[in-house]
Amino acid sequence: LALYFHTGEREEKCIIEEIPSDTLVVGNYKVQRWDIHKHDFLESAPGLGMFVTVTSPSAEVLLSKLYGPQGTFSFTSYLSGEHIICFQSNSTRFAVIAGSKLRIHLDIRVGEHFLDESVIQAKDKVNEVSVRLEHLIEQIHHVTKEQDYEREREEKFRKKSEETNSNILWWAIGQTLILISVGIWQIKSLRDFFISKKLV
Repeated sequence: LALYFHTGEREEKCIIEEIPSDTLVVGNYKVQRWDIHKHDFLESAPGLGMFVTVTSPSAEVLLSKLYGPQGTFSFTSYLSGEHIICFQSNSTRFAVIAGSKLRIHLDIRVGEHFLDESVIQAKDKVNEVSVRLEHLIEQIHHVTKEQDYEREREEKFRKKSEETNSNILWWAIGQTLILISVGIWQIKSLRDFFISKKLV
């Protein structure tokens, strides 16, 4: 996932990322500040730090740390589900003068382990094949975890759909019984009325 978004200098912005359990997540970010004179975002925002907070689906804080204007953060998920990743600058300026607009470039890698090519080149061919094989095995484990997570979500969705269909069926049966009861009551009331008026 690679994106950028704009935020106020004292504003907190969060993104939600669906992450399987026991998965390494690595994020790289860079902050740029709007320059009023140049009418453009500066390449860096010196002196401006970012608080990065990561919350698990059970509302447990997995990471809460202050970084610089650009940095790398990482965490491992313990539960599968929606993880909330929030960014907020450490600006201490008053809200009236802290009007700068920030642009945050964000690159998040979920469950990926990148190979260090220099290490591979330094080793012989057998070690290179071994390292690449370990990397492939890690990727297979990650794909398997992703599939298990998607299967779990699909099963929850299917159960929810079946419950909803069942409720709709019982609601339709209830409505039908009410309509039949009202119809019988109306017929009886009309019959009693006609008998009392001696029209029948």
